[in-house]
Amino acid sequence: MAEQYMNDPMQEVFIFETSQQLEQMEQSVIKTEALGSYPSDTINEIFRIMHTIKSSAAMMLINNMSVVAHTTEDMFYFMREEKPELIDVSTLSDLVFEGIDFMKMELQKIKNGAEADGNPETLIEKIKEHLKILKENNNLTNSQAVNNEPVAEKYYISSNKAAKISEPKTYQVILQFEADCGMENIRAFTVVHNLKEITDSFKSIPEDVINDPDCVETIKRDGFILQIDTPKSKDKLEAFFHTMAFIDQIEIVELDKTMEIQEEICGLLSEDTIIVPQPKESLRACVTNKEAPVSSGSQSQSMISVSVEKLDKLMNLVGEMVISEAMVTQNPDIKGLVLDNFSKSARQLKKITNELQDMVMSIRMVPLGPTFFKMNRIVRDISKKLEKEINLEILGEETEVDKNIIEQIGDPLMHIVRNSADHGIETAETRVRQGKPRAGTITLEAKNAGGEVVIIIRDDGKGLSRDGILEKALENGLVGDEAANMTDTEVFNLIFLPGFSTKEAVTEFSGRGVGMDVVAKNIEAVGGNILVESVEGQGTTITLKIPLTLAIIEGMNIRVGETCYTLPIMAIKESFIPKAQEVFRDTDQNEMIMIRGQCYPIMRLKEHYKVKTGATEIEDGILIMLEGETKTTCLFADELLGEQQVVVKTLPKYIQRMKKIDGLAGCTLLGDGNISLILDVNGLIAQKRLKN
Repeated sequence: MAEQYMNDPMQEVFIFETSQQLEQMEQSVIKTEALGSYPSDTINEIFRIMHTIKSSAAMMLINNMSVVAHTTEDMFYFMREEKPELIDVSTLSDLVFEGIDFMKMELQKIKNGAEADGNPETLIEKIKEHLKILKENNNLTNSQAVNNEPVAEKYYISSNKAAKISEPKTYQVILQFEADCGMENIRAFTVVHNLKEITDSFKSIPEDVINDPDCVETIKRDGFILQIDTPKSKDKLEAFFHTMAFIDQIEIVELDKTMEIQEEICGLLSEDTIIVPQPKESLRACVTNKEAPVSSGSQSQSMISVSVEKLDKLMNLVGEMVISEAMVTQNPDIKGLVLDNFSKSARQLKKITNELQDMVMSIRMVPLGPTFFKMNRIVRDISKKLEKEINLEILGEETEVDKNIIEQIGDPLMHIVRNSADHGIETAETRVRQGKPRAGTITLEAKNAGGEVVIIIRDDGKGLSRDGILEKALENGLVGDEAANMTDTEVFNLIFLPGFSTKEAVTEFSGRGVGMDVVAKNIEAVGGNILVESVEGQGTTITLKIPLTLAIIEGMNIRVGETCYTLPIMAIKESFIPKAQEVFRDTDQNEMIMIRGQCYPIMRLKEHYKVKTGATEIEDGILIMLEGETKTTCLFADELLGEQQVVVKTLPKYIQRMKKIDGLAGCTLLGDGNISLILDVNGLIAQKRLKN
C-alpha cells in the first residue's frame, strides 16, 4: 500500500467509504437485474450513492470519478422523477457495472500511490446516449426544460416543470451527523461543497470547518448550523440533504427576513452559550448550554472504525504477551519448586492473557459475506458472456474468519467460482438434453469446524474426468507407475500441481486446471488445504479448510532427540505407544502399522530431518496419528512435551528457499527460551509420498 495513501486520513476515509458504497451498489444492481426491473428504492439508492461519490470525489480533486458519478446520477434522477416504463434492464445494468469498474480501478490506482488518470469519455458518452434513449422512449415532448439542460441542474432549479421561479426564502438548517461516522468536519465540508450547486447565499456555524481544530466537537454538540437563501420549498430542501451520506437528523425552519445567524452576538455571550434564532415555528430552546444533554441521536457511540494496522500491532503485542507468560510460568529456574502463591498468580495471569487474546481475536474477525457476495458479479458476467443460465446460492455467509485470511482467500475463491461457471456448468441446451435443470447451480457455503472454517464450492456441472486428468498428468510427467493405484481424491488433486495446465484448448478435464496451482499456493500460505471430489456428469465439490487465524495456534510440543517441534492440535487424531510386533514393512520396505484394521505409514522425524540423537526402537518412542489433506500418517517421536498456545513466526526467507526442508510452517519461541519448529502436516505427508 502506498505511503501517500496511508499518511492521508482524508484520502483513506474517501477510499474506504467509496469502496463500501460501490460494493453496496453492485449487489443492489445484481438483485435488481434478477427481478427484471428497477424498483424505486433501488433507483433512489443508486442516485444517493452517485450523488455522494460525485461530491466526495470532487472534494478530493478526482475529477474523472466525479464526472462519471455525476453523469450516472443524471440518468437515475431522470428515472426517479419521470418513472419511465420502457427500461432495458440488461443494458442499464451493464452501464452501471462499467461505471463501478471504472471507479474501482481509479481507487486502486490511488491505493498504489499512482494518479487517478483514467479517461471516462467513452463511458460518459454511453451513459448520455442511453439517457437520450430513455427520454425518447418516454415520449418527452416538452424538451426545453429537460433535453436542453442537464438533469441535475433541472433538479436544483425546480423539480416541477410548470413551476415558476419564486422569491428566495431564508431557512435555518441544523444537521446532526451519525454518532459513529467520525471526521465530522469533513462531512460538514462535503455539505458546504454540495450547497454551492444550489445557492451562492449561505452561512454556516462553524464557518471554517477545515482549519478550525475545535469545530469537530462543536458539530458533535450543537450540529452543523446553516442559514440558506433559496427559492426551494422546505420539502425540496429536505430531500436535497437526504441525498447526502452520514446525516442522521435534519431540522429545517423558515426564518423571517430580518433574522439571520450572527456569530458576533455569540461572541458577546459566555463561552458556554450559542444563540439559535427563534423561527416562526418553535424548533428548540434559544440558548443551548454545552453541558446540556445531547440529543438522542448522539447519546452514545456504539461503533468506531479502527485501522487494520493498529489491530495488527495489537495482535503482535498480545502474541508477545503469550510468549512472556510462558517464559515466566515455565522458567527453568523454578522447575521442581513448590510455589503455591506463584502457581495461583500464574493461573490468574494465564486466565487474563487468554481472555485478552480471545477478545483481540474477536475484534479481528469479519464475516465472509462481503467476499461471498462479490462472486455474484463474476457468475453474472460469465453467464451473460457465455450465454449460460447459472444460479449462485450462498450459505453461511455470517461465518467469521480473521481479516488477514479474508484478504488471502478472496482471489483463490474467485478463481474457483470462475472455473465452476466457465468450465463446470454446461450450456442450457446441453443440460436439457442430459435431463438436468436448464439453469446450473453453484453453491458457496461456509461453516465452522472446530478451529477451522470450511468453505465448500459445489456445482452440478459436468464434473471431472479421472481418465482425462491421468492422461494429461502422464503426458506432462507429473505421475508415473503409481497412477494406477491412486485414489479418485489423489487424481483430482493433480489439477493443483504446477505444470498440469497447458495452453491447449480447454477440454472437459483440463479446463479446471488452468491456474489452479496458484490457488493451492495461496490456500497453503494461510495454513489451509484443498480437497476435490467429483462425479463425472454430476458435478464437482471443492472444499477449502482454513484456520480461523494465522497469529496464535493451539499446538502440541514434541521432542525428537534434543530438538523440539510443534504440531497443530487440529491435525492430531490420537497418540499411542506402539509395540514392535504391530509394525511391519510393505513390498517397498516402508514401515507400516495396523490400527483397528487400517494400515498407516510411519514417518520418523529423526530420519526425515537427520536428527543425530533420539529414540531408534519403536517401543522407546510414541506414535502421533496426523490427518492430512488426503492421507493419514503416523509420526514417530521421542515424547509429547504438552499442549501450549504458540505464536506463529515466519521462517527467514533464506530458509524458505531451501526446498530440502519442506514440511515446516514456521517457528515459535517456547517458555524456556528455545525455538520450536512448527510442522506443516500436509507438507510432511506430501514429502513422505514423494519419497515412497
